[in-house]
Amino acid sequence: MDSIIIRDLAVSFRVGVPDEERRDAQKLLLTVELHHDFTAAAAGDDLTKTIDYFAVSRRVIAFGDGREWKLIEKLAVDVAAMLLKDFGAHAATVEVKKFILPEARYVSVRLTRER
Repeated sequence: MDSIIIRDLAVSFRVGVPDEERRDAQKLLLTVELHHDFTAAAAGDDLTKTIDYFAVSRRVIAFGDGREWKLIEKLAVDVAAMLLKDFGAHAATVEVKKFILPEARYVSVRLTRER
């Protein structure tokens, strides 16, 4: 299956188990991989036959507006579900990177969901 990958998209979402951690948005990096057949898009050089990655990036950036999550696992599941529903991908892989442990570069979760 063909893929579009948006790597380390910077977002500001409210996520964390303690209420204090969710009080303010924090920077996360999201990587999304959308699996889709590009045959028709490539044959006709037609954007309408593929997934518009600019539109995906704008939707993901805005996804946290007015929302909050305790777990990055739940955030990843919600983003994957939205991508499958709104963009028609056959499968979506989402990785969420959170910068919470001072001893580690980041903590991340990664999952794949299919239609």
